[in-house]
Amino acid sequence: MTIAVASGKGGTGKTTFAVNLAYALVRKNHSVRLLDCDVEEPNGHLFVKPRYTEEKPVAVLKPRWDQRRCIACGQCARACHYNAIAVVKKKLLIFNELCHACGVCSCVCAQKALHEEKVVIGRVRVAADHKPFFFADGLLNIGETLAPIVVEAVKKQIMAGAINILDASPGTACPVVRAVQHADVAVLVTEPTPFGLNDLSLAAAMTVSLGVSTGIVVNRSDGQDRLITRYSEETGMPIIGRIPFRREYAETYARGKILIEHHKELAADLLKIFEEIKLLRKRKLPEMPRIEELPSKKRKKFSFVPGKAKGYREISVISGKGGTGKTTLVASLSALSRETVLADNDVDAPDLHLLLQPEVLERHPFSGSRKAIIDAAKCAGCGRCAQQCHFGAIGLDGPANEVVAKTYRVKASFCEGCGLCSLVCPVGAISLEEEVSGNWFVSDTAHGLMVHARLGIAQENSGRLVTQVRHRAARLAEELSLGRILGDGPPGTGCPVIASVSGADLVLVVTEPTVSGIHDLKRILELTKHFRVPALVVINKADLNRRQLEEIKTLAGQMNSPVLGSIPFDLEVNQALQAGRIVVEYGDGAAARAIREIWAKLNHLLEERREHENCRDGNREKS
Repeated sequence: MTIAVASGKGGTGKTTFAVNLAYALVRKNHSVRLLDCDVEEPNGHLFVKPRYTEEKPVAVLKPRWDQRRCIACGQCARACHYNAIAVVKKKLLIFNELCHACGVCSCVCAQKALHEEKVVIGRVRVAADHKPFFFADGLLNIGETLAPIVVEAVKKQIMAGAINILDASPGTACPVVRAVQHADVAVLVTEPTPFGLNDLSLAAAMTVSLGVSTGIVVNRSDGQDRLITRYSEETGMPIIGRIPFRREYAETYARGKILIEHHKELAADLLKIFEEIKLLRKRKLPEMPRIEELPSKKRKKFSFVPGKAKGYREISVISGKGGTGKTTLVASLSALSRETVLADNDVDAPDLHLLLQPEVLERHPFSGSRKAIIDAAKCAGCGRCAQQCHFGAIGLDGPANEVVAKTYRVKASFCEGCGLCSLVCPVGAISLEEEVSGNWFVSDTAHGLMVHARLGIAQENSGRLVTQVRHRAARLAEELSLGRILGDGPPGTGCPVIASVSGADLVLVVTEPTVSGIHDLKRILELTKHFRVPALVVINKADLNRRQLEEIKTLAGQMNSPVLGSIPFDLEVNQALQAGRIVVEYGDGAAARAIREIWAKLNHLLEERREHENCRDGNREKS
């Protein structure tokens, strides 16, 4: 059996569940394979501690330019659907971070000035001899965007006859879709908060659309979990288990230990959940309700008052993984700041609206992708499209026509919309159709204008939608003379994160003192360094583990990214989230006070930079 463990957002305990389930099953003499498919931020190895016996590079074909042959005609740039090529002063520029390795540019180049070469974008690490179970994971290179290809390489380690547990990445975008596809069962790990419910509904819609039987595990459960219980009753999607909310579990996790070895009661709970997982395959898939439009709260008075700023600073708040408190911090900073445009850049699992309760002023469709369609009546069955497709998105399983017994068909979930197949088809049987893959909004909130979006279930090109959100936020800041843009970024290091970070003035990285927090912090700081964006660190739940707190401070110093502030573990934060409230408006607990101090430091730093730049500009004018 293949079990995909997923979640609408990060930080719900997905990896913890997957790892501990593997150990619990092995104790009962099951043959288990644990495959970490969260290739942007793999964390399973931090707990399993495997000794890798094999490392396999994952490569794709990317274009290389031969200047001697090039006549700077620009045909390649016009054909590239991803804007990865530009012709400037008769020179070709290839932007690696935007390239999808589709092969269109080399196909259309009549001069053969572009040829394809293998480029390693990541690797699969295998611990075949690890005891007590087989372990493998994937690791996408920093600055690369093609996570699904690395996910597919990890899934080649699935073995029939074993229980294969796939730890997917958070969200509902293409890397998660690729991990969940063809699994026997999906387990969605959630938490009983408005955030958890919102993201659970998105993830459930994804798994059901893929035809995968799905059950819910509630982590950090209070025993009642009214929000999730009500959702389960309304949709028919079963809750197959609960894991209690206890600080001692969090402390054990922070040390990188296996929970069932230190908390014996959890092993029995996980084995009961496994019995429920086996029953899921016999259940009929529920009819999922349509995902509603983003909720909107009516307000008598709008908050968008023009400011006096002559320019704006864009601050992007990110984290290597979800669940570190990134959105909670952004919402609190928005309540403390003035003259700020808000941007929710986490487009495939947006949460900021749950705390800011926006009133939608503008709604726009987003057409960020195209899909190839083969006209079966015209298809000659020659197979050129399938041979040339770099993504394995075309198969010989279409209906018969007057010429051939089988025609070719496009697998929509694999198609990148590059258009190569339509270029090579000799009979013109393939066309490309624009897809509306989401919506973006401009809304009013009690704390300023917010630009946000929602990518459609299992849709691609989240990076393009992030860029759309950022561009609109920038225009609003300029039009209204507002001095700041505060962005809530997505988790991970892939395409949407790159789109959220590149070109920002400052990045705030939210982390926590756990083994996975430190690992993911290092990856995300490498990303900000790669794109030359200055970064500061905020440590959430800072008192969970003193030793790892000091490790974070040391790492931040080594990476030239000072710690801006620390937020203690505070149950009032969970209470505020349960109530759908912003932490600094809910009470005056330890976490709320720490966030106010962080804002004061950040505001002072931004004002200092503004004064420095004004002084520099004044000196230039004088000279």
